[in-house]
Amino acid sequence: MPNASNTPVSDFPGTVTEWQKREGRHHLPWQGTRDPYCIWLSEIMLQQTQVTTVIGYYTRFLERFPTIQALAQAEQEEVMPYWAGLGYYARARNLHRCAREICQNWSGRFPGTSAEIATLPGIGRSTAAAIAAFAYGERSPIMDGNVKRVFTRHFGIFGVTSARVTEQALWDKADAVLTDAPPSLDMAAYTQGLMDLGSTVCMRGKPACGRCPLQHSCYAYAEGRQSELPSPKPRKEKPERDCAMLVLTRGGAVLLERRPSTGIWGGLWSLPEFPDAEALASGCADMGLDASLAQRMGGLAHVFTHFKLNIEPWYLEWDAPETEEPTCEDHIWVSKQDLANAALPAPVRKILDGLAGSEPMLF
Repeated sequence: MPNASNTPVSDFPGTVTEWQKREGRHHLPWQGTRDPYCIWLSEIMLQQTQVTTVIGYYTRFLERFPTIQALAQAEQEEVMPYWAGLGYYARARNLHRCAREICQNWSGRFPGTSAEIATLPGIGRSTAAAIAAFAYGERSPIMDGNVKRVFTRHFGIFGVTSARVTEQALWDKADAVLTDAPPSLDMAAYTQGLMDLGSTVCMRGKPACGRCPLQHSCYAYAEGRQSELPSPKPRKEKPERDCAMLVLTRGGAVLLERRPSTGIWGGLWSLPEFPDAEALASGCADMGLDASLAQRMGGLAHVFTHFKLNIEPWYLEWDAPETEEPTCEDHIWVSKQDLANAALPAPVRKILDGLAGSEPMLF
């Protein structure tokens, strides 16, 4: 039942556009620019991340990398600290790869169409269309999570939105809306309006239907089926994984290791990680450390998209001379004062925050 409504699309884009200009968001730092670099950065940061969280990261990132050339010339190690804590770190790696590809293959100029933009690393169809709409006024539909919610409710499109048949129905409807829209449609305002509606009015849990400009033509509102759309995904239990982390200190520094470039927290600095406490003890022995002196700290859990990670940190002070280095590669000593500037995953930063001015919380 991919489409339960024959709601006309002719009034849809104009209503959304007028509402955005009147009541939508206009204060965000990436609005009011046609610079595709700034727009691209904001769109990538906003994937899977709330606006309030992104604002500070966006501002700091642009201060350090004000142009696509500045980003391309930087090493990945320089980029990651400005993404640490934002999550989904493949976005940062793809952002860096993309900047270099644009400088190498596009003479440093951002591609001018959504079709060309979509060929770049980490940029899908919807993100490419959003960039092209905001930067160039291109008439291409978007379909991110917020927009899917608006479309499924307004047009009565049933089915899990990640399913191919449902997704195709959504894109077909989005194309039809633009086909019937007048040539004078303000694409930037329409595109922003869809995002604003999904984010501030047509919300997941409690949609504010009384404030919605589309209420008069909305299928879900007329049928009282807001809670059924978008169609919920079948619930799955998140698998759980366990690990042990070594909080090894020496003087005023803590030992960090670089994560592999792929996988979770790729390219970030983290605490040495082991499958369990027994493996941690073995790793300590390999480094010439007495694991029996390690003390277990308060554990914590971190939830990823596809699984839950239970972390058991162990604290150990090493009294070796500062000239002596660990035997493993990709390990560095970072002073407690410099941890604030290190590219650390959020749960690792939480573990280390207690080291800056006090003793660790031990069991």
